Amino acid sequence: MFDLIIKNGKIIDGSGNPWFKSDIGIKEGMISKIGKIKVSGDPVLYAEGQVVAPGFIDLHGHSDMALTLEEHPRLLEPLITQGVTTQVIGNCGMSPAPTTDKSREIQKENLKLITPKEVSWQWSSMEDYLKLLDEQGVILNVVPLTGHGAIRSAIMGNKTSEPDEEELRMMKSLLADSFEQGSFGLSTGLIYPPGMWSTTSELVELGQVTYEYGRIFTSHLRGYSETLIKAVDEVIEVGRVSGCKVEISHHQAFGERYWKELDKTLNQIEKARTSGIDVAFDVIPYTTANTTILAIYPPWALKGGVSELIKRLQNREEREEIKKWVEHYTPEWPPWGMKGWPHNLVKATGWKNIVLLYLASEKNRKLVGKNLEELGIITGKHPFDAISDLVIEERGDIMALYIGLSGDLKNEEPLLPLIKHPYASLVTDAIFVEKGIHHPAAHSCYPRVIGHYSIHLGLFSLEEAIRKITSLPAQRVGLWRRGLIREGMFADLVIFDPEEVKEIDSNHPEHSKGINWVIINGEPVVEDGKYQSSLRPGQVLRKKN
Repeated sequence: MFDLIIKNGKIIDGSGNPWFKSDIGIKEGMISKIGKIKVSGDPVLYAEGQVVAPGFIDLHGHSDMALTLEEHPRLLEPLITQGVTTQVIGNCGMSPAPTTDKSREIQKENLKLITPKEVSWQWSSMEDYLKLLDEQGVILNVVPLTGHGAIRSAIMGNKTSEPDEEELRMMKSLLADSFEQGSFGLSTGLIYPPGMWSTTSELVELGQVTYEYGRIFTSHLRGYSETLIKAVDEVIEVGRVSGCKVEISHHQAFGERYWKELDKTLNQIEKARTSGIDVAFDVIPYTTANTTILAIYPPWALKGGVSELIKRLQNREEREEIKKWVEHYTPEWPPWGMKGWPHNLVKATGWKNIVLLYLASEKNRKLVGKNLEELGIITGKHPFDAISDLVIEERGDIMALYIGLSGDLKNEEPLLPLIKHPYASLVTDAIFVEKGIHHPAAHSCYPRVIGHYSIHLGLFSLEEAIRKITSLPAQRVGLWRRGLIREGMFADLVIFDPEEVKEIDSNHPEHSKGINWVIINGEPVVEDGKYQSSLRPGQVLRKKN
């Protein structure tokens, strides 16, 4: 007896092997049988003409705070309905846990970017946070990483100095505790406070703990423009010295002048792997990305947090100094110290390629969709002053779309070698909040991979497309019973019509086209195209020691 039988589907099993036709029997949340199954009263899903694939695994997402809310299935509908059954959270150095009395307010500020609305921080440890998700229930599988920013803030508060011997010991101990409680790895966000204050030696020390526990080290690099080559070298060095597995997060080159550097970085990665360093990368399959508007400011202006930045922007002399840096400073290496700045976004791409996605206050929502050059024209100010005045008014709670990542809106050629690369997992980097508009990856990432890159462009086979969003990310993060269609694996499955799958050119789509069924741990959460938002079949996963 089976809980569900999937009949006559074209199975793409996630391995990269050619498709085959078969039936699948699901029982108690697991794939119980693959082969010819006789129907005898069990529920049957007829998949003739459709592809049956493993559920998509998003190796780089930011649903950490959304998941703490009872209504998170509504917020995450665009993610689930495009086929995501598992998401890795805690990326870019930003995880909700661990947190301490010293760091809680700092953490709230640092994670405001990914927080849909006010939440009560009812946790301290990683164990506390995961237990909260367990008790509430989650709609998809959750894979937690520990953010370097959380670790550093918990021990050092807002200090920008290198950790002393005791602080470093405490950071390593806290990271080990987090691993003991089930975290799958350490993430860093080296363009954001407090990660920007760290040195390579600090990362190596934490990388050694990561290696001892057999976890992964993921990194939002220090720079994706002038310092891209050095930034890639840095994380490879962390892997070389510490021995840990390294994942370069959303690999890209920011700004047209630097797109040509991508071939060099791929050579760096190949050379590192040949020497025995386990390094790979993931890619957002777009030439745009979303992050906080605060990323345009130099590190010294961000010292002390948003409140101190606002004070500096309200001081005429300090504002002029910040403006001069934003417009003229050329990033250098090494970036340590208050006057180091490895990634000047405005200088790399210009004001017109930074677009407002959301603002906290209702009265300024009319500015959503305007680029900073247009904002300057609307307000009659220099773009720097126009956005800085908004930062003051919105208390820094502004999300922006940055254009020019490995291509632009008219040219994606520089992006294609990254997407096609066999080591590249494809990710959303999605942030789900209710203000403004989302990056298109939030609703169309995986339909784009299948419909645009595989079927339309023929960049790779459908089997390879599925591998890059299932078994490859599963292997990178260490999920050994998901990401493939095999007997004894968890029944996370996506059923789609390859003729119909395509991305949606809309800021507020109902859901992706062509994704007909999404099954999580044996339970359909998208059923013949209809989203079942009341269900909570997901699992909060923990890495065992």
